[in-house]
Amino acid sequence: MLNVVLVEPEIPNNTGNIGRLCVGTESKLHLIHPFGFVINDKNLKRSGLDYWVHLDVTEYPNVEEWIKIIPDMSRVFLMSSHAQKSYLETDFQDGDWLVFGKESVGLSKEVLDRFENHLTIPMSKLIRSFNIANSVAFVVGEAKRQINSGTTK
Repeated sequence: MLNVVLVEPEIPNNTGNIGRLCVGTESKLHLIHPFGFVINDKNLKRSGLDYWVHLDVTEYPNVEEWIKIIPDMSRVFLMSSHAQKSYLETDFQDGDWLVFGKESVGLSKEVLDRFENHLTIPMSKLIRSFNIANSVAFVVGEAKRQINSGTTK
């Protein structure tokens, strides 16, 4: 099982779509407060559809509380448009933690500084970033492909 972590998500539709993706890929969703919405917001449930009840999700009041449950910090991968290494150059394993920041600004310097594995998603210079739900889908898809096929780079 992969662990998808959203740090301070702001947009309920994105979180709902990511929740649905987690159900479909049998991944666990970790949500770190504060949120830009109420978790029972109708938009979140609309995006997550009726799959939300099947979602394995845990909420944390802050980053520090989430970090306490990580068994191996070397298996935490933070996504950042400023990283040098592509997620396509990474060997993913079952149980890895894939961490995404809030939609407006990404992950804070304080969070980035706590971990070593920073990854980026290659993209055209015509855009600053991908939508977070798309970004999660890219990375989870590649990680699941590697894990299910047994291939590593």
